[in-house]
Amino acid sequence: MHAMQYEITLPADYDMRIVHRRVATRGGLTDDLPGLGLKAYLVRERDDPGTAGAGGGSPVNQYAPVYLWRTAEGMADFLTGPGFRGLCADFGRPAVRHWLGAGFRPGPAVDGTPRFATRARHALPEEADPDEAVAAAVDGLPGAPGLHSAAIALDPYRWELLHLALWRDVPPAAADGTRYRVLHLSRPELDRLPVHAKA
Repeated sequence: MHAMQYEITLPADYDMRIVHRRVATRGGLTDDLPGLGLKAYLVRERDDPGTAGAGGGSPVNQYAPVYLWRTAEGMADFLTGPGFRGLCADFGRPAVRHWLGAGFRPGPAVDGTPRFATRARHALPEEADPDEAVAAAVDGLPGAPGLHSAAIALDPYRWELLHLALWRDVPPAAADGTRYRVLHLSRPELDRLPVHAKA
């Protein structure tokens, strides 16, 4: 499994209805994409109370889709294919972050449609044992009511852990990280992602 995300930060006065319309008309194009476990079309909007965390609403307008790829070939085909080319034509080519998947868990609400997401990134201290840190993060994947699914992934260049969770409703107050709204979820091979079963 591979996790991937790019963040397109837009001007403060940008009409985010443009992004909503884009997702409404084009989001279905990834519903059958080979090698894709899931793609969550994520947005943050300035002062949106639905994405307010402990620090208040989002300070930016942002389109920030996140992907869980089942195969590296699927990810490579997407990044060199027409869908990503179209995004680059409209917004410019974004920097694409990617992480090695370490664990995935479907939640109690996996059969529903998530409306929110949380994403946290945590640097591993230099003295930390990567194996122990990854194992602890995977074992700590949430299983709360309202959770659609959650994943842990590792960036071995920055030695950073990515924590991603999709939620049916507003995330619980304890949910860590940046909060987003989910405009659409493509899940062509969700059932084929490697599941970590909690011991």
